[in-house]
Amino acid sequence: MHSKTIFLAGVIGVILFVSSCVIGGLLIDNYSITRQYISETFAIDTEYGIVLRVFGHIPSGILFIIFSILGYKYFPSSNLTKIGFYGLGLFYGVGTIVVSIFPCDSGCNTEFIDPSISQVIHNLAALLIYTFVPISIILTGIGLKKFSNYRSLSIIALVLGVLSMLFVYVLISELNPEFGGLYQRIIESLILIWIIACALKIKRTAGNKELR
Repeated sequence: MHSKTIFLAGVIGVILFVSSCVIGGLLIDNYSITRQYISETFAIDTEYGIVLRVFGHIPSGILFIIFSILGYKYFPSSNLTKIGFYGLGLFYGVGTIVVSIFPCDSGCNTEFIDPSISQVIHNLAALLIYTFVPISIILTGIGLKKFSNYRSLSIIALVLGVLSMLFVYVLISELNPEFGGLYQRIIESLILIWIIACALKIKRTAGNKELR
């Protein structure tokens, strides 16, 4: 697949995801981005939940898979880098699709009282996403570290990966539950920034090859 197509897959995936999150929050009265989770915007009982899932979150997940699996080929060959990109595609791409197909209960049932099967699958997928995506980003950073042309991207990966792990810990530990939505958005933003950084690197690398 052409580098431009892979670049667009990453960028459009990010745009779709962010747009769905923003629009979803605006469609709900008194929705709090600092307190409420993103999943609450497309919970099973929300009026436009199915629209957000079908036209926003699921397509973005598909694009993340395409970007991660095919975009890896534009980076230096390394087992850690390969594992990192494939992990991103599996846990963030497939994970985004799974949490969309299986939305959470009304209000996302944060107390987990008599949860539906959809809620259980949703929570499990979210746990896998927030556990393994930061690790995947860090592994990619370590894999790229030995290549001089990718040192800056390696540092970006390590910083974003460590920060995302830190906020995942804060989110799960519920130190300040009233800011749960904010912590989640910070984690998602760090992951999306990584995808954009990789997409820009692919574009620059392909451009440099064309000039030679």
